[in-house]
Amino acid sequence: MEKLKLACPCHFGLESVLKYEISKIGGEDINVTDGRVTFTGDFSTLARANICLASAERVLVQMGEFKAVTFEELFQGVKALPFENFIGKDDIFPVKGYSLNSSLHSVPDCQSIIKKAVVERLKAKYNVSWFQETGNTYQIQFSIQHDNVIIYIDSSGAGLHKRGYRRNSNAAPIKETLAAGIIDLAHVRSGNTVCDPFCGSGTLIIEAAYKALNIAPGLKRHFYSEKWNVIDSKIWEEERTQALDSIRKDADFYAYGYDIDPESVALSQENCRKAGIQKRVTIKQADVRDYDNQPDTITICNPPYGERMLELKEAEQLYSIMGRKFAANSSSPCFVISPHENFEKFFGKTADKRRKLYNGMIKCQLYMYFK
Repeated sequence: MEKLKLACPCHFGLESVLKYEISKIGGEDINVTDGRVTFTGDFSTLARANICLASAERVLVQMGEFKAVTFEELFQGVKALPFENFIGKDDIFPVKGYSLNSSLHSVPDCQSIIKKAVVERLKAKYNVSWFQETGNTYQIQFSIQHDNVIIYIDSSGAGLHKRGYRRNSNAAPIKETLAAGIIDLAHVRSGNTVCDPFCGSGTLIIEAAYKALNIAPGLKRHFYSEKWNVIDSKIWEEERTQALDSIRKDADFYAYGYDIDPESVALSQENCRKAGIQKRVTIKQADVRDYDNQPDTITICNPPYGERMLELKEAEQLYSIMGRKFAANSSSPCFVISPHENFEKFFGKTADKRRKLYNGMIKCQLYMYFK
């Protein structure tokens, strides 16, 4: 089969992190745009991407790209794409997507036209007049921006941030894929010690452990494309075996998590157990005012936001305490994500580097101290 064109959306600001991840798993012809990285590969690459990529939101097979300003152009553009290379006559193929700044602005109408075009294409290929749609799922996705249409098939199913270890979360969780990107930007390695003094549900701690121990984040879950008839099941077996064999069991990594809330502590402990890294971590109830910043420890945290869990003034006071307690230097690097535009003022130190990130819909900065 010809090489697949694959696309992985990601958090804005993590494109370079994802590009590096994709290069490590063998992706070719890598191209970066805002919030998305495209590349080429085969079915093994597709399986490896789903299992191993930590900062990607999902893995999409890009079926085609074309311009459309009328529904007829949309219909004909979709109908020309080789959906029969993936979708069988019994399979399920729902359609969803979005349209921005385009002539075709009605999403329900676009969904209907795209569905009709795929049906007409498959009718002709399979010589049938009706599709029961009782088989495997091939979620068709579309994006229309400035009249440019891109059609995908989603190979992941549930978003890749759903690792399987966090079925519950505290009031203000950080998404696993964003946490993984922050861990990568903090250059966490197999011999590091990491501490999160606001551990919440333990996401940053777990993603740090996964990175340091080289644990593929998708090992504990399944994907739509595992049931696709066009992919040999042996490919998935081989990629999972390879991922398991690549775990660094002899790594010196260790992590500490603290939170003032006893329920968050219990939740972090439970999630670490589900993630299989409980022997590598210590989670305790503690106030950041009592934080003892040890040398050779990387501090990474997502402190409470003023508009979220604390009043703004309380959050600013918290940042001041953090500035006094965190060494934030070359021997004890510190990485803090915050939406507060004056975080550095209250923390008392200017960051060595900043990276604009989005935590959900909240625009944040990752403040990095490492000199």
